[in-house]
Amino acid sequence: MTATDRPKLSNRDHFPYRAVIGVGGIGSGLLLALEGNHDLGRNESRPARLMPGRDYCKLHIITHYLAALLDANGSGSSFHVLPIGKVGNDSEGLRLKTEMADIGMDTEYVEIAEGKPTLFSICYQYPDQTGGNITTSESAASFLTNKDIDQIIPLLESYGNGWIALAVPEAPLEVRHHLLELATSYQGFRVASFTSAEIEEARTVDIFSDIDLLAINEDEAAALIGRAFDPHDPREFLEQCSLSLTASQPHIKIVVSAGKDGVFVFADGGWSHFATLPVKAISTAGAGDALLAGILTGLILGRPFISHTSLSDSGTARLFGSAIDLGILLASFSVTSPHTIHPDASMSSLLEFAGDLGLTFTDDLSQIPTEDDLTLRNAL
Repeated sequence: MTATDRPKLSNRDHFPYRAVIGVGGIGSGLLLALEGNHDLGRNESRPARLMPGRDYCKLHIITHYLAALLDANGSGSSFHVLPIGKVGNDSEGLRLKTEMADIGMDTEYVEIAEGKPTLFSICYQYPDQTGGNITTSESAASFLTNKDIDQIIPLLESYGNGWIALAVPEAPLEVRHHLLELATSYQGFRVASFTSAEIEEARTVDIFSDIDLLAINEDEAAALIGRAFDPHDPREFLEQCSLSLTASQPHIKIVVSAGKDGVFVFADGGWSHFATLPVKAISTAGAGDALLAGILTGLILGRPFISHTSLSDSGTARLFGSAIDLGILLASFSVTSPHTIHPDASMSSLLEFAGDLGLTFTDDLSQIPTEDDLTLRNAL
């Protein structure tokens, strides 16, 4: 589905945020299903099944969902998704840039890096649906510079406080930090995530003081505080995470995704737990990125970040209306596809999926779907 095929959001001129400007990796990859649940050893050879899914890198995944759900339509839209990155002058890089434009992103600042290959990632999954990524270094994405980011400065004054800065892995940490610093100066809402290997450097250069919303998984949170996550008793682990981060940014919001153990959210001085939804997962690759994309979608639509009326450890009989709810819904939808970007993602398909799960929406949320969704909305 392209931008021109999607129904139009009736109220997008009233979004609290007019633009998302993102920095991160743009690339492709392949998905491997490992045999055996034990961690890969240093000298181990392990058989794996090549999965049929299409793999994408973080910035592409998140911005695709934002463009698809929020009816972005390039530079002329009243809602603007603007990724900043580099791809190689190769078939993959050119294909990815075309796909991004087709879904409605403004790709003016997705540049071709001559002589450098497009970023490539291998996503591996264990039978229990956990897994990780191996990503190429010295790719086109790694040659992004602060000067590339500075090109968008003339846009920022026009957005006022109505834009989101999105800084995610697979591009240089220094460049992502630079975007967050610009957002601090130009009133943007600052969103970031990091790999486990980047956490210590991020702490050293004090990036966390320039973040309003941090999205990490349990392994990345473990790297932050130097202890393992225990899903059976996570309280002390989570308290250490929030103490560490609020020391740098007292008002930070934190999302820690923990796979089948759900999502832990820190806001307004306390932690809340949200259970996963009862869906059959085909592939969990990209679920964390879909979670963040759904949360941002909710915030852009003016939803509250968190709503305690929606809390339910059983995953059923809960009202859906907050940004966190939309994040969990989109993440659950994403794992029903073998691809890291669900090809059928739209606001219509997401609401239909929710209806199939028997979810109940708050009255306020019922006002955000597309004009073409009125019949479906009333049915929910």
